Amino acid sequence: MVSADEMQFHLEACEHGLEVQKGTNLLLDDDGKPKRTGTVWTASAHIITAIIGSGVLSLAWGVAQLGWIVGVTTLVVFSGITLYTSSLLADCYRSPETGKRNYTYMEAVKNNLGGKMYIACGMVQYANLYGMIIGYTITASISMAAIQKSDCFHKRGHEASCSVSNNPYMIGLGILEIFLSQIPNFHKLSMLSIVAAIMSFSYSSIGMGLAFAKVISGKGERTTLTGVEVGINLSAAEKTWRMFRAFGDIAFAYTYSQILIEIQDTLRSQPSENKVMKKANIMGVFTTTTFYMMCGCFGYAAFGDNAPGNLLTGFGFYEPFWLVDMANICIVVHLVGAYQVFSQPLFSAFESWAIWMWPNSKFVTEEHLISIGGSAKYRFSTSFLRLIWRTLFVVLATVLAMAMPFFNDILALLGALGYWPLTVYFPIQMYIAQKKVGRWSSRWIALQLINFICLLVAAAAACGSVQGLSKDLNAFKPFKVED
Repeated sequence: MVSADEMQFHLEACEHGLEVQKGTNLLLDDDGKPKRTGTVWTASAHIITAIIGSGVLSLAWGVAQLGWIVGVTTLVVFSGITLYTSSLLADCYRSPETGKRNYTYMEAVKNNLGGKMYIACGMVQYANLYGMIIGYTITASISMAAIQKSDCFHKRGHEASCSVSNNPYMIGLGILEIFLSQIPNFHKLSMLSIVAAIMSFSYSSIGMGLAFAKVISGKGERTTLTGVEVGINLSAAEKTWRMFRAFGDIAFAYTYSQILIEIQDTLRSQPSENKVMKKANIMGVFTTTTFYMMCGCFGYAAFGDNAPGNLLTGFGFYEPFWLVDMANICIVVHLVGAYQVFSQPLFSAFESWAIWMWPNSKFVTEEHLISIGGSAKYRFSTSFLRLIWRTLFVVLATVLAMAMPFFNDILALLGALGYWPLTVYFPIQMYIAQKKVGRWSSRWIALQLINFICLLVAAAAACGSVQGLSKDLNAFKPFKVED
């Protein structure tokens, strides 16, 4: 019987032209697993792929609800909080007493905070990750449908009825993800993440460029320091709910902590992983904040109070239609990669559990080498468990995406429930436990203050999400075909 790690070791030895001998430590890490090859650049690519979703194109709407002062301040504050708590989390990768690696976020929580916190973390993390995967399926299909709509509007005029069903696109995306889901683990996602990161830069730049072009052409709409104004079409209560959702959108746009430990586990052991990960955090968050600022501010300057929920799929722009189409293609390619980045922790958790439960089952543990190409240039290993379970995983996510036409509000609620514990609470509590920060010391008080403020924001965002979901449910017609 050949284990997954042994198979991976043999593959990498063959690729490097090395003879494999029993007991050798060639290409092995300090824990006996295949040597990691990740760098600050691959980690930064993973972060950018995870953090810059197509939600960047909705930031103009968020800034419009808050106005120039509060909107820009919120972007800066949450980028700083995310960078700080991510640095705390990076220090939790290895246990301080033994130096043992924590391979997953949940394992870091278990070793630092105990079993009860481990279970609570798992429930929040996995619900959040699966919700993101379903949301990405919906968002990617909307972008694919937007390409068809854009071409229709170009040919028939902007007032034409160009209804398009998203379901065929969801099915097509699901089929593609079934194949990509056979990528064995996080360590083999580097190239896919690099491509996805490039795509995120591309569509963000296009959306930002189109908004900037509208502003400098003198067609930008009126903006204010306080955002959308209360009046005939907007009550004070509705504005408050919108502000809550905007706070949530901006805060959750920076969320990637739930896969930070998994990303860090791809890094080489030298130099030390926490130092490299902190550099990757700075690069990823700084790059993200720059794009968020430009997209949010230029989008608000271009559309004012009428900023659409998505600059590209909400048809804030119709022309040039080919550029809008190109941007939506980039969104789809990016989300295809991001889907895998968020799936791998779930894949790894289930498969590790299955191996623990049935260590002698060939169905679970036996690896089969698959070669693609005449010269066997591309090789990977898989098991029957991985092949079947990952396929069912993608099929279920696709079916749920097709069954929930208003899932974006449910996703916002999942994000509201997941942001505070995963990005703020657990990193801070693990840091306090590791560094033995004294209760009521100045550092302890400062950390708990950050914790409390973020909890309030998450609670407000959750309330806003529930209110938006309630409106969707009241307006929902079961037999109406959703575009």
